[in-house]
Amino acid sequence: MEKYFDIRYEFDVPTVHNVIDEHIANGKTGYICVADGNILTMVHNDVEYRKVVDGSIFSISDSSWVPKFVKWIYGRERGHYCGSDIFIDVVRARKYRMIFLGTKQNVLDALQQNLAKENPDVAGMTFKELPFCSVDQFDYVNIAKMIEQDGADIIWVALGAPKQEQFMHHLQPHLKHGVQIAIGAAFNFYSGLSDAPQRCPAWMRKLHLEFVHRIFKEPKKQIKRCWGIVTTLPAIFNKERKVKKQNK
Repeated sequence: MEKYFDIRYEFDVPTVHNVIDEHIANGKTGYICVADGNILTMVHNDVEYRKVVDGSIFSISDSSWVPKFVKWIYGRERGHYCGSDIFIDVVRARKYRMIFLGTKQNVLDALQQNLAKENPDVAGMTFKELPFCSVDQFDYVNIAKMIEQDGADIIWVALGAPKQEQFMHHLQPHLKHGVQIAIGAAFNFYSGLSDAPQRCPAWMRKLHLEFVHRIFKEPKKQIKRCWGIVTTLPAIFNKERKVKKQNK
């Protein structure tokens, strides 16, 4: 695990899965954040949200740009592991009972049908729409009881940042078992619904242009988000360079 830009990252994919295995095998709980450029910006600007992300087991880098930033500043080669990738990797592994929380029920129903093609066990798992409310209004005690009765090892949460990270942070004290993982738009990507947001083509991901795809698909939301990221990056870089100098 390494800390960059005030976020504790785990870049090694086998280690990510080994830690999940260990937590579940030993009956420990915890949550994992999937940190993209938006979360990077919010962690920099919001101290309370930074504490939420820092309370996770670790974060994985959902942004292909973060490893580039690390290389520019430190000269270290690192990779990224998208939320969509860890999601489908865990589903295909057929190792855990899972519960899927968030988004709309029609998306969840389509997601269940689609994922059952990858993992037939999914047909008997729980896909639960969460109420539309503020983070403070969720009934965390009863949600935790539902998860306990279900026996889920992995709790997938798709509410969008920063809500999904705050949700996991609030739910965490009430859980007796299971690892929570926030995966943003992955439910939409794997639902197979034609009107749901789709992941960008592989060639765009390879060229680090996923943000361009998202801007075209959701301009009102993504232009504001990307502008926030771009305008905050100079301050983030300067702060990290100071950290580097202090640690020499």
